[in-house]
Amino acid sequence: MKQTSQQQWAYSDVAAPVRTGRGLEYNILARITRSISNAERGGHFPELAAALHDNTRLWTVFAAQVADNENALPRDLRARIFYLARFTHHHTPKVLSGEASAAPLVDINTAIMRGLRGETE
Repeated sequence: MKQTSQQQWAYSDVAAPVRTGRGLEYNILARITRSISNAERGGHFPELAAALHDNTRLWTVFAAQVADNENALPRDLRARIFYLARFTHHHTPKVLSGEASAAPLVDINTAIMRGLRGETE
């Protein structure tokens, strides 16, 4: 290996972005939300069903995390996140059956992403 290649390799990990828990949550939410939006807009039901499944799994994790008494978030915020998880679980079957739009799920995910970024409306 040439010396310049060795130097680039040695510093490559340092140049990689450090991901925080919030950053990871944001990235997962962004990917899932984009998938839901694209699939619904494109009329691709199999992709929509897969994206909604991923979204439900993520919200199940969120619900479990905020239900834990060791969670450091304020109690009121934890309750609101738990409620959003319940809504997501209730609304998703309606989207899958064609009774409802996925727009509320996209809106919820987008609001959570804003919160993870520290943005306010």
